[in-house]
Amino acid sequence: MDVGLFDFDLPEERIALRPVSPRDAARLLVVRPDAPEPLEDRGVRDLVSLLQPGDALVLNDTRVIPSRLRGRRYRGEDSARIEIMLHKRESEDRWLAFARPAKKLLLGETVVFDSEGASNACELGRLQAEVIGKSEGGEVELRFSLTSAYLDEAIARLGELPLPPYIAGKRPTDSADATDYQTNFARKDGAVAAPTAGLHFTPELLAALEARGVSRHFVTLHVGAGTFLPVKAEDTDAHRMHAEWGTVSAETAAALNAVKAAGGRIVCVGTTSLRLIESAAAEDGTIRPFSGDTAIFITPGYRFKAVDLLVTNFHLPRSTLFMLVSAFCGLDVMKRAYAHAIAANYRFYSYGDGSLLFRAG
Repeated sequence: MDVGLFDFDLPEERIALRPVSPRDAARLLVVRPDAPEPLEDRGVRDLVSLLQPGDALVLNDTRVIPSRLRGRRYRGEDSARIEIMLHKRESEDRWLAFARPAKKLLLGETVVFDSEGASNACELGRLQAEVIGKSEGGEVELRFSLTSAYLDEAIARLGELPLPPYIAGKRPTDSADATDYQTNFARKDGAVAAPTAGLHFTPELLAALEARGVSRHFVTLHVGAGTFLPVKAEDTDAHRMHAEWGTVSAETAAALNAVKAAGGRIVCVGTTSLRLIESAAAEDGTIRPFSGDTAIFITPGYRFKAVDLLVTNFHLPRSTLFMLVSAFCGLDVMKRAYAHAIAANYRFYSYGDGSLLFRAG
């Protein structure tokens, strides 16, 4: 498909730089593609009445790590500043990452990351990595000098929280983001971007949904930075998705299959949960245990196998995520929904408002 079909104009003032407080006070645009009037303005707290007893929420329990690293690359006596954005762990000591500037990095070069003001003699304040691979789009593969938990500790000490560029380009990261950019149920380290639809869910909202009879189930998809990159190709067939690691336990798969068998609906919180569930689903809609990489790319024409409803934020133009919601509800419906959201002053992107999408057909 022509990527230009998924373009739209978004005024900069619609981009949210801070979340609302409390989180569940955000607005919610309800989109029912098959209804006579498909759009309805509600609030996130209205999920309690919009969902039904017997429905199942699927939430992504990944936790964002401080994955932006700053350091220097060395070539003989010459050195230059380099910024690394980790996006997918390949082994106990290897990560795929986006580098800036990437063109000047050579295979075999060493990059040294250190804490601000640390002495070069202070090994506790330093971390080294060798460039062992390069590919298109500024992606590099790094082999670090530390491994396993030791590497995790070093990244936590030296890294910065990776706010998306549309926020980080307008204000510095601060202490509030350490809380604001994590879901209340984040528990498994590994994401380099938050599953942002989950940011709206407070303990009070989750308790109210449970009292309503809506069950809660967790999956893990370690969100990579590649998910939110704009599509640079002119046709969707030419776009390559970056793989992300995820897992659906046997217990969760069985519970969700039981919900479907009883007539309940699968309600994914976030496109990350949806992509993982669809990766785990068989053609007949049965959800199977899953553990591994997924690079599923959902565009209009995709036949959804398991997911019935989607809670999600508003996404970037020409992004794979806007393509996904267009596949879920129909491109014309989503263009109308986004035009309405812009006109009605909804807040966009990671810290913005949410939507509840009913699957078309």
